[in-house]
Amino acid sequence: MTPKDIKHLGIIGAGMIGITTAVLSTSHGVKTTVVDIFPDKIPEYQEKFDTFYKELVAKGIMTEEQVKICSKYIAFTDKYEDLATCDFVFEASTEVIEIKHEIFAKLEELCPDIKAIFSGSSTFVPDVLCEKATKYKDRIVVAHPFFPVHMIPYFEICAASTTDPKATQAVYDCLEALDRKPVVLKKPAPGFIGNRLQFALWREVLYIMESGIADPRDIDKCLNYSFCPRYSSIGMFEHFDNGGLKLNITTCNGVWPTLGAYTEAPPAITDRIARGDTGSKADSKIGFYDWNGVDMVAYQERVNAPYWKFIDWEFPAE
Repeated sequence: MTPKDIKHLGIIGAGMIGITTAVLSTSHGVKTTVVDIFPDKIPEYQEKFDTFYKELVAKGIMTEEQVKICSKYIAFTDKYEDLATCDFVFEASTEVIEIKHEIFAKLEELCPDIKAIFSGSSTFVPDVLCEKATKYKDRIVVAHPFFPVHMIPYFEICAASTTDPKATQAVYDCLEALDRKPVVLKKPAPGFIGNRLQFALWREVLYIMESGIADPRDIDKCLNYSFCPRYSSIGMFEHFDNGGLKLNITTCNGVWPTLGAYTEAPPAITDRIARGDTGSKADSKIGFYDWNGVDMVAYQERVNAPYWKFIDWEFPAE
């Protein structure tokens, strides 16, 4: 599949996931319609969309002329009828199951030729998502992205027990056509893959801090300058295979018995929340770090820095 094979992509929800998905699809020349229930906010949605493109121009990734071409492929609306010709729909609405069920019912009523509906849900397993579906019960999957969608290529696809394998493959092919790096889970799991790995590391980071082994800045320095950069170019299975499993088993047996085993958020988090120190957006601007006086623009630049290189596809010429 190529972007030209995607006739019309519908996106439900004009939050940051929906908007950055629209940047991704329009920059591939795909006709894209974003539906949201607040028509008075459409100028705001358009402004957010434009802002992400302005960043690409500022980085020298695109020209103003290329942005004008890509912007011809976007439409914002509050009418589901405008999705009637869609062959793919990405659902990025709020994480309320009743709302998602209503959305799928509207798509079944108004969109006659959808190949697949993929939900960005990080909360609901696919069988719950499609439990009230009828016509499209076999075409709903979870396709969980990371923000911003146009910069971070990874998607996690998880099918329901009722999903037709052809629909799962269609979602995979659609995402590959948009230069994403999708994977298909063999079965559902809370957190899918990415968040399970991230929060397993987060649990141990908290344990190291609470055990008095190191403070947050030194732990973060370890992550920045030791093994984390390695895993942007090779995988963990690759790494330990190459190092040799005989060495690996020795470290496993020596370290694993000493790792933290929290089954709920520890005092390192709950105590901070109780006193109002909830991070950079708190009134105190304190969490594990003191965010007072921090240059947040420079911070965001550091957040995005590893991902600009992934925007490397050919933009539409007309």
